Amino acid sequence: MSAQEMRDKTPDQLRDELVQLKKEAFNLRFQQATGQFENTARMRQVRRDAARVKTILNEKAAAAASDATIEAEA
Repeated sequence: MSAQEMRDKTPDQLRDELVQLKKEAFNLRFQQATGQFENTARMRQVRRDAARVKTILNEKAAAAASDATIEAEA
């Protein structure tokens, strides 16, 4: 999923996506430990997608905080 698609989602949707990515990462680690790991590139992709979701959530939180500060000053 691209960063632009993620930016169009709400924070709740992003948190749900992050939970799903963490579950998938856990399953991939479990497969790797048991020797059933097939797609090695998927682990890297899942880690990067999770980091991307966290970054966008932080951006949205910072934007909301700055909006609240601007409204409080007005």
